[in-house]
Amino acid sequence: MSPVFLIVSAPGKAILHGEHAVVHGKVALAVSVNLRTYLRLQPSSSGILRLHLPNIEVFASWDVSTLLPLRLPRAADPRDLNKLDLALFQRLHDFTGFTDEAPDTHSMAVLAFLYIYLSIFAESRELPAFTVTVCSELPTGAGLGSSAAFSVCLSAAMLSVQGAISLPPVHPESTARWRKEELELINIWAFQGERVIHGTPSGVDNAVGTWGGILRYCAGNITPLSRVPMLRILLTNTKIPRSTKLLVAGVRDKIKKFPSIMAPVLDSIDGISITCEQTLQEMANDATPEHYSVLEELMDINQHHLNVVGVGHASLDHLCRVTLARGLHSKLTGAGGGGCGITLLRPDTDSLVLQSVTRELRDCGYDCWETSIGVPGVQLHSASSVKGDVLSVLNSY
Repeated sequence: MSPVFLIVSAPGKAILHGEHAVVHGKVALAVSVNLRTYLRLQPSSSGILRLHLPNIEVFASWDVSTLLPLRLPRAADPRDLNKLDLALFQRLHDFTGFTDEAPDTHSMAVLAFLYIYLSIFAESRELPAFTVTVCSELPTGAGLGSSAAFSVCLSAAMLSVQGAISLPPVHPESTARWRKEELELINIWAFQGERVIHGTPSGVDNAVGTWGGILRYCAGNITPLSRVPMLRILLTNTKIPRSTKLLVAGVRDKIKKFPSIMAPVLDSIDGISITCEQTLQEMANDATPEHYSVLEELMDINQHHLNVVGVGHASLDHLCRVTLARGLHSKLTGAGGGGCGITLLRPDTDSLVLQSVTRELRDCGYDCWETSIGVPGVQLHSASSVKGDVLSVLNSY
């Protein structure tokens, strides 16, 4: 294990179709979003392990000698990471002083960092000292996979330092990707980070952060779609807080109350996901205006269905009205009840139209990003391939 300086990034995630229906065995399509989390790992000879997360105001450090007693007696087998090591998890709670009651973003990020660090370096003769600095373009708590992108970056960086995966050569002003089997290992460890933070995650968010592109999720099975197009979107965060747990429970109650009404709605959402998947695969060969028309119609239909199952919100209705008035089509993404929505942009969408829509939505207090979906997953970067504002943050700590 040799000291190594590196910069990695992983994308966020959105649900294109199938949210809520996926809980009931239907198909969902999850897509990578080109708002990325960047992580810089800088070796240190000081014997101090540092974690800097300026986005959420976490600045923590530990003498590695104080972490040695917390380590596992043996390294965890990555092929058998079916659950957390509860003994290590409890030791970390005791060590940090964090409680299980009302865990916040700060404490969960620190716990995930230390859990992955102590697990990956469980059998190293000495614990390595380095500084990890993270700069994220993803808002926290918006359902866009910010914690998964963080866990993916941590896993890729630490596995590289430990020597469990290679360091692919990166040319100036470029990025590089790991091999398939190495990505599988990154994904396994990132899922452990998600377990620390969320308890019982589906595994979709970390899979999207690792593989990128578009993933099909159904009944616990995650399958990356091959050869799919990158699409432009406007991503809007209404900033309306909501409880995913309560929204999921509300849908379940409605299904129990009106089974003969709700079952066809869930079947229709399933059909939307399948039709969208087929359309995207056709677009990978030759995208036509007709393909975009199909995608727009599917978004409109699905948004109506999501209102029917009870996860709509006035803020999302307003988003759909504002964009439709300019000929653009939107739907919620994720849990609903507020949160985020996505608007499909055609290649020839007029920039003035987009500016007008964005201005009106921001005047409502929403945050908007013009970005793309279907982008690559976790990447290794040369410093010159990182955007200037991001690099400035990474180099500030």
